[in-house]
Amino acid sequence: MNKFCSFLAPLIQEYISCQKASDHWNVSSSEPNLLLFDRYCLKAYPGETSLSQEIADSWCRKRDTEENNSCRARISVIVSFIRYLKKREKTDIMTPVLPRIEKSIYLPHAFTEMELQYFFCACDSISGETTSGQRARRITIPVFFRFLYSSGIRTTEARLLRVADVDLSNGVLNIRYSKGPGQHFIVLHDTMLDLMRKYDAAISKMNPGRTYFFPSRTGKCYTRQWVQANFRELWDKNNTPHATAYELRHHYAIENINRWTGYGMEFHAKLLYLSKSMGHSVVESTKYYYS
Repeated sequence: MNKFCSFLAPLIQEYISCQKASDHWNVSSSEPNLLLFDRYCLKAYPGETSLSQEIADSWCRKRDTEENNSCRARISVIVSFIRYLKKREKTDIMTPVLPRIEKSIYLPHAFTEMELQYFFCACDSISGETTSGQRARRITIPVFFRFLYSSGIRTTEARLLRVADVDLSNGVLNIRYSKGPGQHFIVLHDTMLDLMRKYDAAISKMNPGRTYFFPSRTGKCYTRQWVQANFRELWDKNNTPHATAYELRHHYAIENINRWTGYGMEFHAKLLYLSKSMGHSVVESTKYYYS
């Protein structure tokens, strides 16, 4: 059954197919916003048969409750969809302008060694093996969050990581599904590689022939909500400051850079390697994590 119901449904499906074919489709962020736009078109413009400037502008207009960055996150896939249509001469409307990016004033939590010890102890202490889902959670969570901690990988990249893109012989990950279209590679630390191999052997028995390296109970990738809920539950067991799973990425960057004090010119080479490993297109993005 087609989940898109408005007059734009066939064109939206074409767009999604094109994005998937070029490995540029982000199901976790793009699809929900396309669905919201589709429902809006169906409800607000039930008699329309083609996309108009009014429809596009009314949806993409910044709301009173939004900041620039949240508006961009909501409408960026719609802007991309309109560009797709214009390139194929399926619409002649003007492409809405994305709000400028605003620098975040949010300060990521600075993890202490004790906080991390408490957190991973909670990850290792998950009980319950009554169902296959509980068993999968017990063996997945300690590996998944250590994976974030030890590699600096984005939470989305970890969730969408496919078995075919994990080389457990050499410890190299091919990150195809990232924040942008840029593909990059991550080399695992030896201790993390050993942990990933053990996890792979265990989860393969429970979910043979899986697509995702970290499969959910249904065989799909885990959701963003799954990451947030499990991190919050385990973090709050023994820690009181506010923190998020994504901030393990910040911690990874800062800890690496702090180790290079006194390296001289070699510092810049290491910073470049770190930037590429973290999937940044420019070194300045990595420097921003540190600042």
